[in-house]
Amino acid sequence: MINQMTINGVKAVITYDSDIDLFRGEFIGLNGGADFYAADAEGLRREGSISLQVFMDACKEDGVEPFKAYSGKFVLRISPDDHAAVSRAAIASGKSLNQSVAEVLKQATNQ
Repeated sequence: MINQMTINGVKAVITYDSDIDLFRGEFIGLNGGADFYAADAEGLRREGSISLQVFMDACKEDGVEPFKAYSGKFVLRISPDDHAAVSRAAIASGKSLNQSVAEVLKQATNQ
């Protein structure tokens, strides 16, 4: 299970840092790093909101798009046997390999 929190519409992954006895949040999908620390959920929301605003302000000041752009394409390396099996399964279900894999990925991300 991945611990996530949405702050001002942006997702962050939350982990625990035992060295400093605090929770650490790190926003995902941004063009740079924006993290924050707190002892509890309320503090994470507060510190996350501040961190995100500082990041957004810096992007605006520098004329940088704050969110990563995605092309919709990526390369997946699997074994030839797995490639053959996935291709056969897609064809058997009346779909292209791309359609089949896209559906599985969508289900995995709960979209």
